[in-house]
Amino acid sequence: MRWCGLAAGTALLAAGVSAPQGMAATTRQLPACPAGKASTRPPTTPAGPAAPGACRAAGRVLESAVQLTQPGQTGFTPSGYHHLGANSAGEWSGVSGRISVVDGSIRPGSYDFVAGRFMVKRNMGGGRINWLEAGWAQTGWAGPLRQHIYTFNTNTRTWQFYDQYALRPGDRVWIDLHSDPSGVWGAWLWWNNRWNLLTAQRLPIGQSAYVEQYVEVHVDSGRPARIDVPEVTVDNVQLRPPDGGAARYWRDDVPTLTGYDAGQRQMTGGFCLNWVNRYDTWTAGDCGDAIDQPPAALPPSADRPTNAINPARGGATTGTSGDAGAGPGTSGNAGAGTSGEAGAGAGTSASGEAGAGAGTSGNAGARAGTSAGTGTSGDAGAGTSGNAGAGVGTSASGRGGAEPSVQPAQSAAPAATGSPRSPSLLGGLLRGQ
Repeated sequence: MRWCGLAAGTALLAAGVSAPQGMAATTRQLPACPAGKASTRPPTTPAGPAAPGACRAAGRVLESAVQLTQPGQTGFTPSGYHHLGANSAGEWSGVSGRISVVDGSIRPGSYDFVAGRFMVKRNMGGGRINWLEAGWAQTGWAGPLRQHIYTFNTNTRTWQFYDQYALRPGDRVWIDLHSDPSGVWGAWLWWNNRWNLLTAQRLPIGQSAYVEQYVEVHVDSGRPARIDVPEVTVDNVQLRPPDGGAARYWRDDVPTLTGYDAGQRQMTGGFCLNWVNRYDTWTAGDCGDAIDQPPAALPPSADRPTNAINPARGGATTGTSGDAGAGPGTSGNAGAGTSGEAGAGAGTSASGEAGAGAGTSGNAGARAGTSAGTGTSGDAGAGTSGNAGAGVGTSASGRGGAEPSVQPAQSAAPAATGSPRSPSLLGGLLRGQ
């Protein structure tokens, strides 16, 4: 089958904690996050276990193994994946920023979705990519079309939707992904004016990785239709250097890959991106009337030409972004003028692999993979514990709008030293009872 069944692709996880591969369960050293509302102020300290009030997500989580595959080019909005955003050309030990949440015209019982998210990733070779992503998503299969805080990781290859956080259109959520000295990557949400640990994953990508920031739209290839996405705003995007130095804003002096030539407008499937301040402040969503107008010229400091982005989710040729590629679980980033291959450098390709070396680009592979069997979550600290029976029925909603950018306090990231055997700060939080 090209699609996993909706009911078969979801499982409700009870409150508790599930463990990442290679780590014991529970995170009792961090208190469970209490019920609360969206934050009323920006973060004042970097995310991490030492942040004042740091806690772990402990509510109900919907785990979904829905598998999305190669699209057809039909309907008003071309089927398959559409990506708007950027990749880092170099490695970083973390990324953070604020993403507004909107209400897209996602159809119930479909494989449509819209998401705003950050990702850290590495190409492992042989067509394999490992990654962790976090943000908000609105899908046609997870709950009553409400917006959810979510994570996705390649240890479990499942979506994790966090019911604990009730979003609504107009909210703005702060997300942080970063590693500790042992290479454990944590996904954090600024909620109720405190940092909430969603999940911690020991991924085989090291203490630094390539970074993505994207608004991502997927249109069900079996049910073509027009999907509307109001403007999403992403701002205050910062990167943590691998050497443990202070976080810095993702500006145009950071080597960055977009899949578009300088001066070329970033547009795909009727959706457009506008760089307000490359690359730490931008908007993406419906093009509106502008879709029929020629691309606007970009400043001389515009990003350099790159190969197309999003391997494994889409084999796109240069100048496009995010159309799905060769099928479930495959990689397929396009080299210049090619399709279904990984960008291994300008004009080159490495068949079936995602671009992950310096100067390459590549989104993480397709969210295809594994069905979550009972008790097989690989998520740690997300407040999950084992899988329950299949079912949908999550709650959460979301949204975001435009308010003046807030510049959060900056401080040095943890030193990126130590070996895989080094003591792990997050690992300490995830040790068994």
